[in-house]
Amino acid sequence: MTEKAVYMTKTIDPTTLSQPDLHAYLLSAVAPRPICFASTIDSAGNVNLSPFSFFNVFSSSPPLMIFSPSRSGRDNSLKHSHQNVKEVPEVVINIVDFNIVEQMSLSSTAYEKGMNEFLKSGLTPIPSEKVKPPRVAEAPVSFECTVDRVIELADTPGAGNLIFAKVELMHINENYLDKQGKLDPKRLDLVGRMGGSWYARASGDSLFEIPKPIRSKGIGVDQLPESIRNSEVLTGNNLGRLGNLEKLPGQDEIAATGKDDETRMLSKKLKGNPEKLKSELHWLAQQILKEKDTEKAMAVLLYAENLGQ
Repeated sequence: MTEKAVYMTKTIDPTTLSQPDLHAYLLSAVAPRPICFASTIDSAGNVNLSPFSFFNVFSSSPPLMIFSPSRSGRDNSLKHSHQNVKEVPEVVINIVDFNIVEQMSLSSTAYEKGMNEFLKSGLTPIPSEKVKPPRVAEAPVSFECTVDRVIELADTPGAGNLIFAKVELMHINENYLDKQGKLDPKRLDLVGRMGGSWYARASGDSLFEIPKPIRSKGIGVDQLPESIRNSEVLTGNNLGRLGNLEKLPGQDEIAATGKDDETRMLSKKLKGNPEKLKSELHWLAQQILKEKDTEKAMAVLLYAENLGQ
């Protein structure tokens, strides 16, 4: 594995920071965060539309999401969304994609209570079927929810207020479904909240897959040969992918690797220099890992192990 850099660590007691400074550290470090674009309504029928990035899904049975409209760090006031769900315990959680990110940001402006952010942002309200607040027509996915409970964590500036929202109905724009009827991450083009004024876009090269060890049990990095674990070429991510294999390749697979064109070319070029050849084979294995052929990469590494034996 490549030599690890030496880092200087800054250790901070959160009680020594001002609320704004602590807020900035937390939001910059815990990111990107999904965005709950919440439409609510008060008892007088006034609609509110506001985004919150203290948000996630926490259960599928029951289907439950939680978002947190925090108290203002400036004047300790409560968000209108928080006030609304206490008056009318319903909310529509709209998902934000890149197409509406600027309009979503505009809706976060601290307009006076009663102002309809649908009008300010230029987004289109359409009636919900089971709850009173409207949903955002432009959103790729919307969840009609009833509010199960509200937990107010404190009464100080920056304190969170957990809104437990039970999903009663889902609306999915079919343009974002694949041929199997599943939501396609590549089509969704979702955005996430970073610190400050920064966002992340989940599209293109920023999307990548990692085989999940759910139905299988990987051998683990500890079962790899020592020289592979301590490779000067392979990264921690490379080792993690190798450790996800259920078993090591057999001798026939390893021997077959030695007959591949790239392996034979390297062996011929570096004949008489086994250490250099071993290093080059590690580079080759790394490139094969990028092509998502973990079994072949492992076979190349084990072929390198056998050199000189």
